[in-house]
Amino acid sequence: MKFDKHFPTEQLKPYIKYFVVSENELENEYKVFPSSGLVIGFQYKGQLATVKDNTESKLTTAGITGITDGYKIFKNSANIGTILVYFTEIGFTHFVSHPANELFNLSLSLDDIFDKNNVIEVEEKLTIATTDKQRIKIVEQFLLSQLKDIETDKLIVEAVKLIYQSNGTIRIKELNEKLFISQSPFEKRFRKVVGTTAKKFASIVRFNTVLDNLNDSKSLTEICYENNFFDQAHFIKDFKQFTGDTPENFKRFL
Repeated sequence: MKFDKHFPTEQLKPYIKYFVVSENELENEYKVFPSSGLVIGFQYKGQLATVKDNTESKLTTAGITGITDGYKIFKNSANIGTILVYFTEIGFTHFVSHPANELFNLSLSLDDIFDKNNVIEVEEKLTIATTDKQRIKIVEQFLLSQLKDIETDKLIVEAVKLIYQSNGTIRIKELNEKLFISQSPFEKRFRKVVGTTAKKFASIVRFNTVLDNLNDSKSLTEICYENNFFDQAHFIKDFKQFTGDTPENFKRFL
């Protein structure tokens, strides 16, 4: 199995965190937990499906997944090869006119978002490419061709920064006060750029902080307390929504 990270060119750095080239010779079913940005996937070989209630739904070979507030189960065919594009929190809206929140909890075909002919062209080039470097370059060229000359919403960038600084525990009221903006216009801007509400985004950041803490020798009570959960029951409920598992079980398999 291969899962190699590649970093984008300077021009794409504000919008793309990194690319991943992922290959697996074996058929595999796996969970993907909520992350803080949208993700594009190009399968240059093999097939990917989502699994829900024991039902498989095949995905198109080029797709995009919005921010989610729960885990998703995917299943890949044998001999699969995928290029994944991980957007920064504000990155997606610099390539499309769609508000990012329209993709919340969805996995869509990429030609629902971009021109179909452009997507087909990328897919054709990827099947011919023989090296990871070539594949990354093809995807970068596609993204550069779609990049819009628009201003970055600096207030939302600052909001994202403050949420990360607090590990997702900042209250939205406090965020509004620090940014000198009332809740309604702030929420509208945040959802459009980031892809979900500030509160949901903060809970995803907090969840990922908890995941990092689970690797340590801390007790669940300590993790609860440090991440501002009211009580252990609330913590377990949130954790189960994000992973489908209890913290105790999850920790056992780390």
